[in-house]
Amino acid sequence: MAWMAQTLARRSNPGALWPDARSVVMLAANYGPGADPLAATRKPSAGAISVYAGNRDYHDVVKGRLKTLAGWIGAQLGSGVEVKVFVDTAPVMEKPLAAAAGLGWQGKHTNLVSREFGSWLFLGAIFVNVELPHDAPERDHCGSCRACLDACPTAAFPAPYQLDARRCISYLTIEHPGPIPRALRAPIGNRIYGCDDCLAVCPWNKFAQAGREAKFSLRRELDAPGLADLARLDDAGFRALFAGGPVKRIGHDRFLRNVMIAIGNSRDSRLIESALAGLGATGALARGAAVWALSQLDPEQARRLAPRARIDEAEAQVHDEWNAVSSITTALDPEAG
Repeated sequence: MAWMAQTLARRSNPGALWPDARSVVMLAANYGPGADPLAATRKPSAGAISVYAGNRDYHDVVKGRLKTLAGWIGAQLGSGVEVKVFVDTAPVMEKPLAAAAGLGWQGKHTNLVSREFGSWLFLGAIFVNVELPHDAPERDHCGSCRACLDACPTAAFPAPYQLDARRCISYLTIEHPGPIPRALRAPIGNRIYGCDDCLAVCPWNKFAQAGREAKFSLRRELDAPGLADLARLDDAGFRALFAGGPVKRIGHDRFLRNVMIAIGNSRDSRLIESALAGLGATGALARGAAVWALSQLDPEQARRLAPRARIDEAEAQVHDEWNAVSSITTALDPEAG
């Protein structure tokens, strides 16, 4: 996460990113789900994928629209006008800029909340090199509510309006490049890409509408896909399933790491074979997570395999997982499988 410190100066001042900028036009696109966004999290033998990642990559969709609008703005303002378009691809503080532009306010979960559309918003920015009339900022309407703070599975909010990204499931399953810390694995549950809990429980979503953009609608095959099926994907299968969407960006090894964590949390003995197969994965991240998954589902078998596995395994991070096996005594749910 060092990039946050490295880009602080540019993020804190749009003029530092583009010295000619005089105004910022902020836009939001609604991607509200048409069904319960947390339904998949209640299916432990399936994978839960964040609502925004259930179809096409929003960067491509939103950026195309912004370019069209930016071209229109430039044409309306005349010669000499320059515009630059950003959709989460540069150090731009979209949320505070959107709040300053009146699109909504930053809620206690740090995301933008709209009185009209709730929490389900993609943000984009158009920088313009001329002064434009400013809109009034939106005031905070969170009041005493703390639903989002209390809903977080990993307690990633040390205080209202503060997020510890190191504990955030979205960070851990998408951005974090290494093994997921052991203390945070169980709270992740079956979330294999991102997390929507703090957004989904926001009371302002009672005014939200389902998004109308077909490219944001949940693809059937990504609606709570079975963990066993996901664990069988090789790199080519992974790329084919998630082609055109944001999930593909994390790569097969990191994705399989997430799937193995979910398998370990499933308490489903039918997934033991998937965990065993994961021990032979090409990537060390996936192999290490598979060790943990097996230790959760079948601790005795994991302990039997550990001595030989430590001899054969070349990666230190996977060694660490095998070394931890002897201390794990999680029992299977007697009703599973």
